[in-house]
Amino acid sequence: MTVFLYVLGLVLFALGLLVSIAWHELGHLSTAKIFGIRVPQYMVGFGPTIWSWKKGETEYGFKAIPAGGYIRMIGMFPPGKDGRIEARSTSPWRSMIEDAREASFEELEPGDEDRLFYTRKPWKRVIVMFAGPFMNLVLAVVLFFGSAMAIGFEAQTTKVAGVTNCVIDQSEKRDACKPSDRPSPAKAAGLLKGDRIVAFDGERVSDWNTLSDRIRATTGPATLTVERDGKEVGLKATLLENKVLKKDADGNVVQPLQYVSAGYLGFESGREVVPLTFGQSADRMSQQLQAGVESVLALPGKIPALWDAAFGDGERKQDSPVGVVGAARISGELMTVDAPPQTILVWFMNLLVMFNVSLFLFNMLPLLPLDGGHIAGALWESVRRHAARIFKRPDPGPFDVAKLMPVAYVVAGVFVCFTLLVLVADVVNPVKLT
Repeated sequence: MTVFLYVLGLVLFALGLLVSIAWHELGHLSTAKIFGIRVPQYMVGFGPTIWSWKKGETEYGFKAIPAGGYIRMIGMFPPGKDGRIEARSTSPWRSMIEDAREASFEELEPGDEDRLFYTRKPWKRVIVMFAGPFMNLVLAVVLFFGSAMAIGFEAQTTKVAGVTNCVIDQSEKRDACKPSDRPSPAKAAGLLKGDRIVAFDGERVSDWNTLSDRIRATTGPATLTVERDGKEVGLKATLLENKVLKKDADGNVVQPLQYVSAGYLGFESGREVVPLTFGQSADRMSQQLQAGVESVLALPGKIPALWDAAFGDGERKQDSPVGVVGAARISGELMTVDAPPQTILVWFMNLLVMFNVSLFLFNMLPLLPLDGGHIAGALWESVRRHAARIFKRPDPGPFDVAKLMPVAYVVAGVFVCFTLLVLVADVVNPVKLT
């Protein structure tokens, strides 16, 4: 059964990957067609074509390696200064430029002269290139809000999972009571496992953070209202001061561990899957995006540790970059975790959310051959043409992005090397669930 669930996780992630790629390319395809650009091909994957069909002027299909996708638009680069599409040079860098220019016109047909990508206004080209990453962002938001609001996340609640027998300084890190320990206020008050605290000192509480803050701020007599067997029961407790773990403003335990003196009741809170409100979902989604940006910016600094994990005896950290193989393994492990099905579903959805956020952020980097590189080229062309009009100079014409192809090859080479490094690390020293 475990093997079946693991394989199911791999298959589901593969399907999620294909949908994410197809959705990304659909953004490019739809906007290109809206602006009248001819698109001969829409492909999911790379390598040999395993299945395709043609509808109208576009061939749609799937390729053997599901590691990306593309659409082919006519006239991605403008002709050279001499107006020629084909030219030859002994310079290897110049040859890269000319090859790229020639490839962008290789399927040119009569009547395509005004259906070329480079002939569209810069703002239209920006929309076409931004539409792909934007679709990934939309998919990430929809998946996150849908799972967060319909199902929710596992969180501490006001339900009592257990009552401690005595007051133990949390910095002592022990569970057994000593004869000198004071009885816990919760046990003395008659709090029972299964109770749900619904009010503290007469004020209603519905979430753990609010209740925890109230308890920590109180020493001395207090009243509790608990829901027990469908009825509300009032209890009286005398809270004591104790050394407890310090929390931040969001209710998370501060790392490294610190201890503060605060009010103490003495019970263990239960954990349940709790749906989020729209506002809570928006806050958490913004945190995901912020964390994604920070992860992308931190990638160069993580390469040495990643190399050590792949080829040395270094530890593979939990925040280490993972690739498609690593994410698929995590998906397989998720399916085998002993947890409620709805919790596993939310974890899986969150994995797809993080994957799509990563696709959005990576593709927005202003580097060719990424979408952000084409966006940067179109914006620079717009700036040049506006400047020429303001200073009454001749129109400089389209910005020749093809001249940046040598840089694009270098960038692509770096990405390929990084991808291979992550692949090796994912195989020999994978990130594992904790």
